[in-house]
Amino acid sequence: MEQYPVSHVPLPNGETLAYRSCGQGPAVLLIHGNMSSSVHWQTTMEALEPSFKVIAPDMRGFGDSTYTKSFDSLRELAADLEMLLIELGVGACSVVGWSAGGGVAMEMAADLPNAVEQIVLVESVPTTGFPMFRKDANGAPILTSPLRTKQEIAADPVQVLPVLNALQSGDRAAMRALWNAVIYNQHQPPADDYELYLDAILKQRCLVDLDYALMVFNITRRASAAAAGSGRIDSIRCPVILVQGGRDLVVPEAWSRQTQEDFGERAQWISFPNAGHSPITDDPDLFFHALRNALGAEPMA
Repeated sequence: MEQYPVSHVPLPNGETLAYRSCGQGPAVLLIHGNMSSSVHWQTTMEALEPSFKVIAPDMRGFGDSTYTKSFDSLRELAADLEMLLIELGVGACSVVGWSAGGGVAMEMAADLPNAVEQIVLVESVPTTGFPMFRKDANGAPILTSPLRTKQEIAADPVQVLPVLNALQSGDRAAMRALWNAVIYNQHQPPADDYELYLDAILKQRCLVDLDYALMVFNITRRASAAAAGSGRIDSIRCPVILVQGGRDLVVPEAWSRQTQEDFGERAQWISFPNAGHSPITDDPDLFFHALRNALGAEPMA
């Protein structure tokens, strides 16, 4: 895996975002997901570099970016990235968002309908957010009892507290076990790359903020368990490409199909039947080929 150097840009809001970049041509912004960073995009950067100007930031509280102020919404993270593009002199661009990054991409497309040319949502949080519920004695979700606050999220004994403990203690074994079970449940990355991914994962400081932001994210006009719909989906005018793995344990295909339905004719579906939540590692050749085509590049040989 190519190691791209890290640069830093101070933002007007007091945060400083780290980012990696490469290539020349039409601009493409790569937005990582939860428990990750721009490091996880480096193989994708290699694939896109011949045809595109690629920018892969670490969002606030991730990787090598700062975390001077907590946040409550994915729209705040989108605003950070919008400021980054201004500071870098980037105008029109395509935006690719993986998992939580897909929600940030949607918020950017709603904010910048004349600048975001298309969004590619890779195993993305759906348009109505990622629900979280209280757990019963066996650890199963109580679907009639949604979580409401950051305090409740931080105390969640199944989805959150073990991850918080692993992040705070730097427990690589626990984090590797989690990713093997849920993210890399189909294929693990090469050993050296995996160590770099773990380094990046363990730099996250904003887990509860991010989980809360995912829970209350809702750009539709219908209420979810945690939030009234903002209706901001109506401001997204660009094409939407949905990349969905058939074996994703984080974002079920039914959720992605609902996102497709919400976007209607604006949405195009790309299926990876044998991939889980990380098609980047589960089927890289097919993923890179599909992504390059979606972004308008010639097919790779």
